[in-house]
Amino acid sequence: MTIIGLHHAQITIPKGSEVEGRAFYCDVLKLVEIPKPESLQDRGGFWLRAGDHQVHVGTEEVDVRSSTKAHLAYEVTDLSYWRDVLQEQGYEILTSVPISGFDRFEFRDPFGNRVELIQRLA
Repeated sequence: MTIIGLHHAQITIPKGSEVEGRAFYCDVLKLVEIPKPESLQDRGGFWLRAGDHQVHVGTEEVDVRSSTKAHLAYEVTDLSYWRDVLQEQGYEILTSVPISGFDRFEFRDPFGNRVELIQRLA
């Protein structure tokens, strides 16, 4: 009777913005889209693979994304590469409170979702 791990996390984007969502999450962040079960396909959104986990990108009308601290943190191997890519795309890089053993930063995706990229230090 124990929790054995994290299967997926879900974020949301506005209804009807899947094309822009895929452009950011698949093309910019290079996450791979995976098939949604047929029973959920008519709900909109899309699913992604992030290492051994899934990120479910759902759609909703309510916009609380830009005013919340809720976020996903993606662990990366080259934080400076991602900083450069995101800055070239026009995203504002936000400094995070330091955590011992890690380097990290945050930004907001095109929909206002807070995103953290974090790298383990040697």
